[in-house]
Amino acid sequence: MSERTPLEKIQSETAPLEKIMLAVPGFKGYKQKEMRREADKLVRDSFARMLKKNRNDLQDINKTLLTNRLEEAAEALDQIITKLDRIVAKVEHASYGYSGFFDAVKIEEDDLDRMLQFDVKLLNDSKNIGDLVKTFKGEVNGKKFENALTHGSELSDVLDRLEETFEQRADTIKGLEA
Repeated sequence: MSERTPLEKIQSETAPLEKIMLAVPGFKGYKQKEMRREADKLVRDSFARMLKKNRNDLQDINKTLLTNRLEEAAEALDQIITKLDRIVAKVEHASYGYSGFFDAVKIEEDDLDRMLQFDVKLLNDSKNIGDLVKTFKGEVNGKKFENALTHGSELSDVLDRLEETFEQRADTIKGLEA
């Protein structure tokens, strides 16, 4: 069985009364937008939690590097942690795709769908980051420090791409093509 998208999950959990209201003219489009926004929020909350876990693991790695007097690698990792903090803050404070009746910028369903596609990509990218962090942590805990700078460089590159994707998501909210 294939895994359901966040939007499909929200739609399947719609209460019976809401399903009846979906048949009311005009309400369906509104409700579908709300379901997309809720799915977007669920994905981004999960994304933020994954990034925070990675941040905690990176802090543990950093302590181990400092304990073993690997200041250069620890300093580079410190910069990566700062970058990760910046991305987490952007994710936590990002627009949920909400657009009220009188807002100057209206967010259409297609834009919400594109936002959700970005969010799913970001979620997958955060899993890749998690894999890199897990490998890095395993090596450091095993006192294998020779690849510390390489792991740091890889993580920095992946975080740069992740941040760029998140910025493209913000452009989608503003109605700009990504």
